[in-house]
Amino acid sequence: MDQLIRPYEDEMIFVTDGHPLDRIRVAQEIDRLLRLAADLGAIREGTGPSDADLSDAPILDNWARTIRPTLCLNGDVSGHPLLRGTSRNIISSDLWVLAEQQGWARTLSRWYRLGRQRNLLDCRPDEQGA
Repeated sequence: MDQLIRPYEDEMIFVTDGHPLDRIRVAQEIDRLLRLAADLGAIREGTGPSDADLSDAPILDNWARTIRPTLCLNGDVSGHPLLRGTSRNIISSDLWVLAEQQGWARTLSRWYRLGRQRNLLDCRPDEQGA
């Protein structure tokens, strides 16, 4: 099966009797949420995203809002730090902020610079999102 779509293999932290708590994974999730909180604070204060934030951000081309039981983005990503290659189709992590007119979005994981928006008339009904 094609390895597209999921930027992270498991986005949930499971705590069960059969599996001890993965403290490294929890620490990574805390770090990711603290970075998101700092970015949301900068947006609130009118200081974010900075030019440096966006210059390092991958470009998400042919993007559209979509649903994956949570609001996220779907599009062709280039310059992603974990997903090598160009125009690789992905579904992002949870979408937290979408600034279409400003050309950027903040997902749970990272900033995206928005390229061209997908023409929803070209999508199948299940791709149109909300």
